[in-house]
Amino acid sequence: MRLLSDTHIDFIGKRRFALGLSILLILVSFASLVARGLNWGLDFTGGVLIEVAYDRAVELDEVRTTLAEAGYADAVVQNFGTSSDVLIRLPPVEAEEEGAELSNEVGAVLRAADPSVQLRRNEFVGPQVGEDLAEQGSLAMLFAMIMIFAYVMLRFRWKFAVGAIVAIVHDVIITVGLFSIFQFPFDLTVLAAVLAVIGYSLNDTVVIYDRIRENFRAIRRGTTAEIVNVSLNQTLSRTVVTALTTLLVLFALLFLAGETLFGFSMALIVGVLIGTYSSVYVSGAALVYLNVAPSDLVPVRREEIDEMP
Repeated sequence: MRLLSDTHIDFIGKRRFALGLSILLILVSFASLVARGLNWGLDFTGGVLIEVAYDRAVELDEVRTTLAEAGYADAVVQNFGTSSDVLIRLPPVEAEEEGAELSNEVGAVLRAADPSVQLRRNEFVGPQVGEDLAEQGSLAMLFAMIMIFAYVMLRFRWKFAVGAIVAIVHDVIITVGLFSIFQFPFDLTVLAAVLAVIGYSLNDTVVIYDRIRENFRAIRRGTTAEIVNVSLNQTLSRTVVTALTTLLVLFALLFLAGETLFGFSMALIVGVLIGTYSSVYVSGAALVYLNVAPSDLVPVRREEIDEMP
């Protein structure tokens, strides 16, 4: 039986190639996470954050050189909003008093090079606070996975829930693995982006699963692979348009919002790309591997036979 839809791309026919690609990406991500780990940001490692303002556009290399000459070579310097606002991150110190003293010393060094420098903000994050944030962030992702599994299982069936969780875990591992491979700073904004990726991936998957459920009920004689393929083709335009419009905004953030939102934007861009791929080749193919059948969704009708008196 030939099943018709607007497009006729054989997604499921390429599922073995996609499976191999996904396994390769996950293995590379795991290898990098084990060998190199993540470049934890100030939010997780603890340290001192200082915001200063100049009365002119300042070159970051100029600020880095000034700090390096004063003995702060390990300071992380980036623009904060405008080219005249600068954010400086310094490694952890033991106590908040030391952090305040360090902020004053850095402010004095910068004012010695340029009297117009104004110290606007300084924050201290203790090492214990950073560890607590890392633990709570991990628990937040675990809790999100558990609730997603329960939601999808109640809305569909347990096989669909397994497919959704596999796709989300796939997206999270590869997104986090990219930050490990390129050693991009991993801070709270990136963690928020990873949680947003989980929501984006789930939304994409649920839309496709809704169409698969409808087609299982409407197309009784098609195989699982055929029905899933038709459903993927029918939702393809929605999936592509959603991804492209989201990416337009994210690339604008990446190139125009400055270094402060670089990690956030990069995590979401990777997550949207991987999430779009996984909603087709992971969550959809998972139903084929789990051998989902119409009987899993369509209740069997039993004819009631009246007993003869």
